[in-house]
Amino acid sequence: MAIIKKKIIGKQVYYYLEHSIKKNNRIIKKELYLGKEIPINIHEVKTNFLRQIYAERWFYDIEKIKNGYLKDYRATPKSAKDEGFKKFAIKFTYDSQRIEGSTLSLKETSDLLDKLISPRNKPIADVKEAEAHNNLFYEIISYDKDLTLVAALYFHKKLFRGTRPDIAGMIRKHQIMIARSKFMPPLPAELYHLLHEFFKWYNMNKKRLNPVELAALVHLKFVTIHPFSDGNGRISRLMMNFVLNKHRYPMFNIEYGNRNSYYNALERSQINKNDFIFLNWFMRNYIKKNKKYMK
Repeated sequence: MAIIKKKIIGKQVYYYLEHSIKKNNRIIKKELYLGKEIPINIHEVKTNFLRQIYAERWFYDIEKIKNGYLKDYRATPKSAKDEGFKKFAIKFTYDSQRIEGSTLSLKETSDLLDKLISPRNKPIADVKEAEAHNNLFYEIISYDKDLTLVAALYFHKKLFRGTRPDIAGMIRKHQIMIARSKFMPPLPAELYHLLHEFFKWYNMNKKRLNPVELAALVHLKFVTIHPFSDGNGRISRLMMNFVLNKHRYPMFNIEYGNRNSYYNALERSQINKNDFIFLNWFMRNYIKKNKKYMK
């Protein structure tokens, strides 16, 4: 974590950002001069400082992953690609739904989506939302337009119209809290402005940022706005994979078993207003998950 340090020379105070990294079993300190006053956009400065330190390592690995993934993809028969895609869709649906409280097991989700066998004694809402999520995932991956507010509202409506039609595709008009989190989402009056700023940011950065970094920040920024009464995590993870797939990178499944680490990274980023915390978590986990393509 970058910390603010001050140096006093004579009667003048100078501020610096300092961050330590381990390289070849050595601790190396990196510094960034801030000036005689701490900038008002210090959170943004911290994020950019840390990103620059880690970017070289991240993007080298990510480029190797993309090349290996595309090589493997080209060599794989269509039937095997389809089967692999189906397995990913099922696992992604299971984990994304389970993170949000679904009671369906992985086997029940697989039987439901692959064999059309509905589980016994499970809430009908969990069953319907698993089916809707899986269908929406396929639709989003083949979506030939780009991310917009209209698209996000459409995705949300498709996910909830069968279980919660009163909130499906609608921006919330009431204040909500996030279970197990100290972060308080924005007020309803702020949402349209924040969404406008989010899509403005997206359009400005979609060709500038590395696509994996873009996907991570799309997820973080959208779920931080929390524009819906429910389903914010699921929609943001779907949007994340839309970005990855659009740019021909391996998609990413945040597993239920890794939820505590995931929640912690999100919450710390949100409370500290520091995108790097979640970005660092995402990059480390994305690279670890796709090491098989780095041969």
